[in-house]
Amino acid sequence: MAAEPITLTIDGATVTVPAGATLREAALAAGIHTPTVCWHPHFPTGSNCRACVVELQGARTLVPSCSRPAEPGMVVDTDSERVRRSRRLVFELLLSQADLTLAPEIQAYADYYGADPGRFSLVAAPPAGPPPEAAPPAEPDNPFFVRDYSKCILCRRCTAVCGSGVQYTFAISVVGRGAHATVGTGGTGLLPDSPCVFCGNCVGVCPTGALLPLPNHTAGQAGQWAPPALRWTPQTGVQPK
Repeated sequence: MAAEPITLTIDGATVTVPAGATLREAALAAGIHTPTVCWHPHFPTGSNCRACVVELQGARTLVPSCSRPAEPGMVVDTDSERVRRSRRLVFELLLSQADLTLAPEIQAYADYYGADPGRFSLVAAPPAGPPPEAAPPAEPDNPFFVRDYSKCILCRRCTAVCGSGVQYTFAISVVGRGAHATVGTGGTGLLPDSPCVFCGNCVGVCPTGALLPLPNHTAGQAGQWAPPALRWTPQTGVQPK
């Protein structure tokens, strides 16, 4: 017997969704887009980025709409001042920690919320303890794609798709903890020396250009390629600028 549909309130509108739907899906049913960075439709990544948070009446904290199941009678606000402030902070932190010039979707979110990453540039301090393992240079160690971890935000899409999300190769994983965490391959750190089969799934799901096809990287270095400019609103979602 199929479970009963769920009725809840999103931004003042009554919405009915199938049992098991997330708050993100309920918002979409109401015509409301929520920003997502780590979320992917085909595998879970652990609600890492917190860009999609919404305010749930009666909850102490904001909740990630990409993973929080909808329940009957919920009252959800996707655009409260608290939500907007939290999202703005998320994008300020992302922009202050990585080079996101090849991440037009994140830039579109940041523009909409008025994110100012410069607020953190003057107060950022190096992490305590030994320095993290140096990221490999943005040069290919294979004929297919380039890894440039100066653009990595540890969304974990690449490690999820390489592991139990799709490929089951487990060639890459997050190594280290806290400020020292990075994506690594173990051993020599070179992909040809790892179990990588160069399927390209990790490149396809990377939202920041940290993993980039070699032709795009080469053309970009020559000033002949750049990702398209995008804009985003909760009403339209991501669209060409």
